[in-house]
Amino acid sequence: RMAAAPPSYCFVAFPPCSKDGLVVFGKNSARPRDEVQEVVYFAAADHDPGSKVECTYIEIEQVPKTHAVVLSRPSWLWGAEMGANEHGVCVANEAVVTREPASESEALLGMDLVRLGLERGATAKEALDVIVALLEEHGQGGNYYEDGSSCHTFQSAFLIVDRSEAWILETSGKYWAAEKITEGVKCICNQLSLTTKIDAEHPELRNYVRSQGWWNGDSDFNFSEVFSLADEHLACSSGKESLEKQGGDVSAQAMIDVLRDKDSGVCVDSESFLTTASIVSVLPQDPSFPCVHYFTGTPDPSRSIFKPFIFVDDVKLVPKVQSPSFGNDDPAKKIPRFQEKPDRRHELYKAHEWARSLLETDQDKGQKLMSIMLDLEKQGLEAMEDILTRTEILDPAEVVDLFYDCVDTELKFFK
Repeated sequence: RMAAAPPSYCFVAFPPCSKDGLVVFGKNSARPRDEVQEVVYFAAADHDPGSKVECTYIEIEQVPKTHAVVLSRPSWLWGAEMGANEHGVCVANEAVVTREPASESEALLGMDLVRLGLERGATAKEALDVIVALLEEHGQGGNYYEDGSSCHTFQSAFLIVDRSEAWILETSGKYWAAEKITEGVKCICNQLSLTTKIDAEHPELRNYVRSQGWWNGDSDFNFSEVFSLADEHLACSSGKESLEKQGGDVSAQAMIDVLRDKDSGVCVDSESFLTTASIVSVLPQDPSFPCVHYFTGTPDPSRSIFKPFIFVDDVKLVPKVQSPSFGNDDPAKKIPRFQEKPDRRHELYKAHEWARSLLETDQDKGQKLMSIMLDLEKQGLEAMEDILTRTEILDPAEVVDLFYDCVDTELKFFK
């Protein structure tokens, strides 16, 4: 039996559903409950010809120039669950199960492809082209979890967004199809969603599924129907409906509210899975305004706060949301892999664990702490709203410490 994919949810809202010419992107990353996610920034870089880059399991050719990226990622791997680059491109991935078993042999993970797309693509379409070219060349495969006892493998789906459009990319092995979105609200979760509206696809896709006997060529080509396991394709409607109810007013706050909603199933908190980190990004369609990316860096968005990050040169690094590094001694890098699990908790994660136990043991104190935290979050959201509505150009010095200061303040409250 194939293990069920963790039910992460990703959303994008375009005008007229979203506010004031903003594109709003969000994702809850549902992962194994005890996995730690960190928030990391990598500056833009130039690379020597012929240099290689070490991804989670395999090494591939590096490109001459990589863009600056900010990522939320399980701290044992190279790639990311979700993130953004300096050009206002956001990418999130979903683990999906298709009728084609995912490969256990080590190749690129869907999460590696998130980071590679961000590092190499200056638009959503460029990131998509990067991802599908790398799939063709290296394939996808390998363990999705830090688990030495069994190999959990999945195919990948991606939501790739920039200031003007979004692409939903769904893959099975090296085969893929994609749909372009420029308006309304779109949600993807851990199952295939593309049907007959396909705007780009692998050149051999239809020949391949014909040769497998999955499609006879007479009916409309429906990607989900062809690739899903028999009873799989349901629409993940719960979060989408809450966003559509906002009627033209989807803002960062509205997206955060949807990600916090446990009743709808969007905020996962089950026996095996937890929303271990969340992101919301606001991308103004007018390129003279900066994009703002909010990260929790901690599990369960209903008990976490979203902290803003804006790309500027020399942005201050935030070691307190970075997990310890074990270098080549990391059990994730040694073969056989994952023979032990090191303690990957970062400082914010540990402080958050303390706060969570407070919420469980002393409800009054816990509630008080939570309302202080939410107040802090609100100040951040209001300050960002100000930046996105004023006429003068943003002074980078104003936001170089932005994310650092927010994390720092959050830690002070926990102390």
